[in-house]
Amino acid sequence: MKYKNITPAVFLDRPNRFIAHVETADGVETVHVKNTGRCRELLIKGSEVYLTAPGTPGRKTVYDLVAVRKGNGLLVNMDSQAPNVVVREWLDTLGFDRIVPEHSYGDSRMDFYMEYGSRRFLMEVKGCTLEIAGTGYFPDAPTERGVRHLMELVRAVGEGYTAVLTFVIQMDGIREVRPNVSMHPEFGEALEKALKAGVQVVFLECHVEPDSLTFKHVAREITAGWFK
Repeated sequence: MKYKNITPAVFLDRPNRFIAHVETADGVETVHVKNTGRCRELLIKGSEVYLTAPGTPGRKTVYDLVAVRKGNGLLVNMDSQAPNVVVREWLDTLGFDRIVPEHSYGDSRMDFYMEYGSRRFLMEVKGCTLEIAGTGYFPDAPTERGVRHLMELVRAVGEGYTAVLTFVIQMDGIREVRPNVSMHPEFGEALEKALKAGVQVVFLECHVEPDSLTFKHVAREITAGWFK
């Protein structure tokens, strides 16, 4: 996916989940943060960040904050809407007969429902922005919603679906995403149950530029017990 325009800035602070203060060449701006996660290891005062100006009429802020460069030099796309865009671009190349985004299933709205012949697929997408010592981790904050989605995927397997959890890695050089059990042990437990039930886990490796997030490679073949 591509952004129409990019402006570099320096991160100052984040008063709440939705906005941040940054310094651009034209002065201090209040910007919308396109990620409501904690992102504490990313949004550090003085960090180099990148903004896009969507130009939507009636907006309270001119810019969205979409990417940040960590202290180790790693450029991270932190736009929480970007993973679904990248996955849709990928799915469109795979020859499915039907692709439906935002599909209602059980008590959840799953990111994608697909059909290929008589086969039915359900997919949930998670973006990974947390990197520790060269490995990706998810989540960066407790996510009861994420646990519920995993249980819905387990249920889907029992009903004959091919159920898939897709992690979109929003940075370069990271090949897998492990459950952040120190942050949310229940997510790790739910993921292990899902793997044992037959839910497939896919990692989408991506290349990040300030103005783009591009799918590069698919890594899969994950089985129960892989992260133990």
